[in-house]
Amino acid sequence: MGDTQNGEKKTAMGDTSDLCEKREDVGVPSIEAVETERKRLRRGKYYRRALRGTLSVLVVVAAIAVLVTTLFLPILQISGDSMSPTLEHDEIVVLFKTNSLKRGDLVAFYYQGKILLKRVIALPEETVVIDGKGNVYVNEQMLEEPYVLEKSLGDCDLQFPYVVPAASYFVLGDQRTNSVDSRNSVIGTIKIEDIIGKIFVRVWPMSRIGFVN
Repeated sequence: MGDTQNGEKKTAMGDTSDLCEKREDVGVPSIEAVETERKRLRRGKYYRRALRGTLSVLVVVAAIAVLVTTLFLPILQISGDSMSPTLEHDEIVVLFKTNSLKRGDLVAFYYQGKILLKRVIALPEETVVIDGKGNVYVNEQMLEEPYVLEKSLGDCDLQFPYVVPAASYFVLGDQRTNSVDSRNSVIGTIKIEDIIGKIFVRVWPMSRIGFVN
């Protein structure tokens, strides 16, 4: 009887020891594990803050870019070939908003709800004459126009000499044979208040990026 009871007690004690070992396996994480988890959480918070900060900066930069291009540096895409070879169809240019212009400037202006691009030839109150060969004279001085490939009187219904009205500009396209411009009374001279600004840089295509003159 005594041996049997002792044996049962040993078995019971052995079972209790196994349970204790199992409890130890499922015990509290080590200090190293806790510290690793803390570092992971801190990194996650840091990356989230950095991402939010970066997105905020990008939003501000984009807003400033839109504001600048709207108020000071409008972007236009060329349509047609009246300014060829200086500006070609589908090229993209940036304007500088100003109404302080000089002879030779390329300008954009409003005309019947559209935006047209031409070159300033004569300033307010100057006298213009264009002869049958397409030579342009301003104040009796013939202009040197290296930007024109083929001179032409073009679509002209003006009586020369023509005096440019005050606060207006006489403009021509560089492609003189097919440009409708100040030579025709349909468009006439351009008033200062209709001028958007002057073109100063081409941004597309990549092969022709640069200042325009």
